[in-house]
Amino acid sequence: MGAAGAGKTTVGRQLAQELGWPFLDADTLHAPDAIEHMHHGQSLTDAEREPWLLRVRDAIRQSRETTPHLVVACSALKQRYRDLLAGDLPDIRWVYLDAPESLLRERLAARTGHFAGAAILTGQMADLEPPTDALVVAAALPVHDAVALIRTAIGS
Repeated sequence: MGAAGAGKTTVGRQLAQELGWPFLDADTLHAPDAIEHMHHGQSLTDAEREPWLLRVRDAIRQSRETTPHLVVACSALKQRYRDLLAGDLPDIRWVYLDAPESLLRERLAARTGHFAGAAILTGQMADLEPPTDALVVAAALPVHDAVALIRTAIGS
């Protein structure tokens, strides 16, 4: 979890690949109107975000029917979002890719082909409630180092 540009998808994909677990990029579950909204630099309200969070939660639950493990890249900026996503699944482990806003802006300015650009970062940083129950990984670390830290923390 973390703000746009933190590296959630990049780190998540690499982690999933190394563990042999499925990967879900929660951004793929946004509704087209939400994507358009964010593409124009507008952060989603809690009400606009809730249907997406419910779709992500449902995808996590559905994956449990076939595999006990799943790596999910999701902003999950607020504690209530994380509570909704975890629901009654007590074994969810949170990894927070922590980054200074300057690094996020730099990455987002260089990113192409994604609907979430630097314009939404101000809103995301305002919404961000850093978790107290997560492994905190510096987003500035090289991907292989971040993945190694996460693997060590989860014991695999």
